[in-house]
Amino acid sequence: MRFKSDRNQRGAALVELAIVSTVFFTAIFAVLEFGRLLWTHNALQDAARRGARYATVRRDDTAGNLAVKKMVVYGDPNANPATATPVVTGLTTSDVTVAYANYNGVQLSSRATVSITNPSTGKNYKFQFAIPLIGGTLTMPSYKTSLPGESAGYVPCDNPSAGAPLAACNIVPS
Repeated sequence: MRFKSDRNQRGAALVELAIVSTVFFTAIFAVLEFGRLLWTHNALQDAARRGARYATVRRDDTAGNLAVKKMVVYGDPNANPATATPVVTGLTTSDVTVAYANYNGVQLSSRATVSITNPSTGKNYKFQFAIPLIGGTLTMPSYKTSLPGESAGYVPCDNPSAGAPLAACNIVPS
């Protein structure tokens, strides 16, 4: 038995495949990009937290601030920027701000704040989409974590009564 082929239906399956696959692949790439965006958000949030935890036991000096910035960007305070890979693509130490409030060693009255914002431009981290057709960037929210000072096993400096001078405090690891 022979079937008659309808000449008007030739190529219809190919057109249907093109339409369905376009919708399908658009949805797949959208899910992948959203997953990448969520991963970047979580990585930046975690980097700010990790830096603030590290800053609570560091000195408020140039070497200490640089070590905290490297901890945020590379996950290692001793990282070599020439060879280390940032935890998030495009993140640099210039995008990290470290601030201490009421700094007096590792006393609980001091507070360390780490934020991921470029201080010279005031801009937040920009997420770059990987799909060329969509392209563009998305400005992420600001990431900021603030924690009180900790002794981390060190004996804290004396906290004198009001008006008395602060005792020498050289116990913070460098």
